[in-house]
Amino acid sequence: MSWQIEIMNRKSLVFALSLFAAGSAASSVAHAQEQSFPAYLETVANKARAEGVRDATIREVFADLTPNNRVIELDRDNVSSSSNLNPDTGFAWMSSYIERHNTQSRIDGGRRTMARVASLANSVEQAYGVPAEIIVAIWGHETAYGAVKGGFDLPRSLATLAWEGRRRELFERELIDVLKMADSGVARNNLVGSWAGAFGNPQFLPSVYLRLAVDGDGDGARDIWNSDADTLHSIANYFREHGWRAGEPWGVRAYVPNSVDRNAVAGDFVDPECPRVHPRHSKLLPVSEWRAMGVIPSGEIGDDVMAMLFEPDGPAAPGYLVTRNFRAILEYNCSNYYAMSVGLLADEIAR
Repeated sequence: MSWQIEIMNRKSLVFALSLFAAGSAASSVAHAQEQSFPAYLETVANKARAEGVRDATIREVFADLTPNNRVIELDRDNVSSSSNLNPDTGFAWMSSYIERHNTQSRIDGGRRTMARVASLANSVEQAYGVPAEIIVAIWGHETAYGAVKGGFDLPRSLATLAWEGRRRELFERELIDVLKMADSGVARNNLVGSWAGAFGNPQFLPSVYLRLAVDGDGDGARDIWNSDADTLHSIANYFREHGWRAGEPWGVRAYVPNSVDRNAVAGDFVDPECPRVHPRHSKLLPVSEWRAMGVIPSGEIGDDVMAMLFEPDGPAAPGYLVTRNFRAILEYNCSNYYAMSVGLLADEIAR
């Protein structure tokens, strides 16, 4: 399986998932099921108690849990491949990804959602500096504006993934954090989401929920399952935490002449948690320097804004000048195509 095939994965999971993609000889990796499932849960319970989780909460959440074999199957199948590769880049065509994800139905749904929450979304934008259309676009990509939030029992899924052992450190932390959520008052029947442990309208992991979810409507609960206010505030808070720069676009389409020396502007940014996407970006340069090289942005972007050249389908295809806000979207999901589809969906919603 090729490291060159971009896969959509949550940022906090992506490094471990890409390790699996690189070594799908993972059958050779020992799965650490040296304990029975009940014995493993007791080990986790002891760790959770040491971090202050109450016994009553542990008993309630862990009651009658059994391993979910479907979760293990989905985890092992979670490496995408494609025969539809662009021969110029070695990557799948971005245009086909956008066609699949930014459907007219998703665009129309985003515009309806924006109209419904317009006043709230604008107030959130003012408070956090994150454009309302970016927040709504994330909501649309993650759960179709709340329509598809997942039906897996979170404690069972996380306990299964942690016990299975291939990525125990990652999922055991999330399992303890879901216990902390329950201990803080989140109802047991709300602990439902994706097979990999993400949940609610923005598909946060438990560790992200504990750190960044916001009670946007002031009712005392951080209800990212049902509350529009909590959902929008929480997504905006995530982006503010990850460096969103108010007043800058995520990027703009740009004409890039063949005279631009791609080697001379090659980037060197390194992110060990998201290693495969950044080598496809150029170095950061002021837009004024890109203009001096003959690059012509087709949208509004200031000459002093720092931007990278990104040509997802190669030099002969559409190019983009993407900003540090594009990197912020990558913090949400470590995939260039995901970040592009969010940005382009946001543009359509705002149109």
